[in-house]
Amino acid sequence: MAAATVSTPFSISMVMIFIITMVYQAHAQLPLPRARQTTSVFYLQDVTTGPNATVAAVTGIKGRDWNYNTFGSIFVVDDPVMLGPNPGSTIVGRAQGLMVVSSHDAANVNVVLSIVFSNSQYSGSTLELQGISRQRENYKELSVVSGTGQFRFARGYASLQTVVYDPQTTRSIIRLTVTIQTQN
Repeated sequence: MAAATVSTPFSISMVMIFIITMVYQAHAQLPLPRARQTTSVFYLQDVTTGPNATVAAVTGIKGRDWNYNTFGSIFVVDDPVMLGPNPGSTIVGRAQGLMVVSSHDAANVNVVLSIVFSNSQYSGSTLELQGISRQRENYKELSVVSGTGQFRFARGYASLQTVVYDPQTTRSIIRLTVTIQTQN
């Protein structure tokens, strides 16, 4: 007759601890997903007046002018996003969104902007930018809060610098440098 073994709570606990330790050790040795950092430079062609305007005031505080120097003014944007600063450069998408003059002294504009790619290796993807743009500074930063397509789970920052401003035509060329991290 074979001898019977009796399991005690202590031996079952030891087996469970051993299994948990082995699973933890195996998981700890798995490679973590690596974030990939990418920096890209684009140019926005911004026009605020005329029949081809890409920025327009849509509302504001009743009885006040709706402009960048008036608290409460809200603008819509639909700027072409180009590979170079020249107006004839290749268009890779559109920068579409809202801007709100959000400080009483009109120094800050709250920006919510989607970079919608339509003609490049990123076609169909978007980057979502959000933050405060300090109007009186040449260098501005916004947060990259998300993305779609090839930019899913993207995070990072975008800097905006005015390269050219022509007050006669109200045309601006803005360098958009986007630095993001995405998961491989």
